[in-house]
Amino acid sequence: MPVLEKIVISDFRNIGFQELAFSPNVNCISGNNGEGKTNLLDAVYYLSMTKSAFAASDRYNFRYGTEEFSIGGTYLMQNGLESRFSANVKASGEKRFRRDDKPYPKISGHIGVLPVVLVSPSDITLVSESGEERRRFVNSVLSQMDREYMYSLQQYNRLLSQRNAILKSPSPDMGLLEVMDGRMEALAAPIFNARMKFTADILPVVTQYYNILSSGRETVGIEYRSDLHGESMTSVLKRHLDRDRALRYTSSGIHRDDFVFTMDGHPIRRCGSQGQQKSFLVSLKFAQYEIMKDSYGFAPMLLLDDVFDKLDMNRISNLLSMVAGNEFGQIFITDSNKVRMSGIVDAITSDSAYFETSGGTFRLCER
Repeated sequence: MPVLEKIVISDFRNIGFQELAFSPNVNCISGNNGEGKTNLLDAVYYLSMTKSAFAASDRYNFRYGTEEFSIGGTYLMQNGLESRFSANVKASGEKRFRRDDKPYPKISGHIGVLPVVLVSPSDITLVSESGEERRRFVNSVLSQMDREYMYSLQQYNRLLSQRNAILKSPSPDMGLLEVMDGRMEALAAPIFNARMKFTADILPVVTQYYNILSSGRETVGIEYRSDLHGESMTSVLKRHLDRDRALRYTSSGIHRDDFVFTMDGHPIRRCGSQGQQKSFLVSLKFAQYEIMKDSYGFAPMLLLDDVFDKLDMNRISNLLSMVAGNEFGQIFITDSNKVRMSGIVDAITSDSAYFETSGGTFRLCER
């Protein structure tokens, strides 16, 4: 499994310049809120996913007053050899990813090389926001595990953009739309099938983890909703063509899918308390970790940002014990309460490193 041995960060968010060496097992980062704990985790995430977990645009990632940031990491790979990965981003829009100083022909070729799972307070948007957030989550997981899925999704989105452009014209070319609909059908089917399988695979694992957190008091579920249930993409597009022409965009299809999270048969966003929602989201992300571990044959990197907040420490400890068992991957944990964090981590493993941060500067601490 890839292990991050060293990271070098320059002008990323509030981090001016930092070079850190990590434990191959558990790394704990403490400090007050707003000092940079989450930014360090986001830098690690960026090296895996080629983008920030929290900023929709790179323009929010530049340290104030700068026009360029870079992140570099040295990893011990599965084959026992070291590889260097780097990201360099400029305010002009130029963005380069390299492996061992060789640029990727396409940045998307890096996705899945360094598998990662992030658990963060911002996960609440998966419950509170629109289906776009839940699709983004599922796409992120599947794209790391399945390169064909990522390719199909990229091609589908490209055709969707072209179809919308045709619909915006005063007199849409109906023949061209028909051809485009057929091409979108060929891409939509494998996306739909992959999402169906993912939902079926992850639900029992989510249930397992949620039972640990809630003692089985509620039953949780995930319902995959798609226009393609029982109907082809071509049929869906044809049936809604008049509406699409009036709206001047494609109003139905695989890009409108949603994943409804339920508790005792009701949407969690309506009936779940804050504690129940957070318990479900932590369970969902830990289930993602297990699904990806099974897919890769090794554990992905696990980033836990402020995960102890508002959750029972004993149950969180049980969760960590499950993922930090045999063949567990590298784990990064942040918490403003160092005593609380060390109490949980030290009970799991003695092989850990502790860091403290202030104003975007990090230092290794004595145990």
